[in-house]
Amino acid sequence: MTTEKQEFEQQLQAYVGLEIGPPDEGLDPVNETMIRHWCDALDDRNPIYTDPEAAKAAGHDGVVAPPSMMQSWILRGVEMARPETMKPNKQTELHALLTGHGYTGVVATNCEQGYTRYLRPGDRVSTTTVIEAISEEKATALGIGYFINTREIYRDQQGAEVGWQVFRVLKFKPAQAQPAAADTGAAPATPRRMRPPLGHDNQWWWDGIGRGELLIQKCGSCGTLRHPPRPMCGACQSIERETVRASGRGTLYSFTTMHHPKIPGYEYPLVCALVELEEGTRLLTNLVECSADAVKIGMPVELVMTAVDEELTLPLFRPAQANKG
Repeated sequence: MTTEKQEFEQQLQAYVGLEIGPPDEGLDPVNETMIRHWCDALDDRNPIYTDPEAAKAAGHDGVVAPPSMMQSWILRGVEMARPETMKPNKQTELHALLTGHGYTGVVATNCEQGYTRYLRPGDRVSTTTVIEAISEEKATALGIGYFINTREIYRDQQGAEVGWQVFRVLKFKPAQAQPAAADTGAAPATPRRMRPPLGHDNQWWWDGIGRGELLIQKCGSCGTLRHPPRPMCGACQSIERETVRASGRGTLYSFTTMHHPKIPGYEYPLVCALVELEEGTRLLTNLVECSADAVKIGMPVELVMTAVDEELTLPLFRPAQANKG
């Protein structure tokens, strides 16, 4: 390792153990309205989140927030996409240092959370963030770079810990997919969408997409439909499972339109849609063949299997043809 590289890595390691800045405080207290919106969007029917009597029967004083909402109470809004509005801190300083040395790409790679206690309406959440670890330089498919772990401790208005999160990103020098166009005379490779992670519990679903079928997991014991695919039924805890083929018809349950950040391989504005299939389950997808300003919650939509590149087909949705002017 050269002296210059050693000095650079010593600079990086000097950030390990530092708090990035003052505590980040949630703008609003934990509240029942947002809990209800969360449960509605995710179709989480655990009654302790919305029914005070059910919560008391389970040993709580009243409704509690889903633990997985923990981070949402301190997240900022669109200001996160406007760097000029964000106050500099040790984390932004570290990323700027890496960017200055050519590590211009960044991608989230892992997130772990732990919950100390349920949050309740009225709690005020704050978090402190520490740069926990920076790896040695690693070679990845995206390019060479450094993995950065940050640990966030979540606290209530009394300063008591309510949970934690470890978040890992890779800050990297983008790898060249092929020799430069100037060297070969060929056009540069077109960026592609991110590849879906495949495993035992969802490979069958993607195999169905490859055949042009949108499948829904069905409990083999109680018949409950569920999505996304998972190994156990949330209604009866059975591990027996079947599938049904979706009709491809549904309605737009909710959506958000992304303008920033512009990730290579995607077209913007990008309408990220939560579609409620007529069978009853919901699917996170993209809405196509529709201008962003024409998107309306409740509009009928239909499935259109779309080859987004030579390897990947996705179940996207468009306005139902019968309803198009």
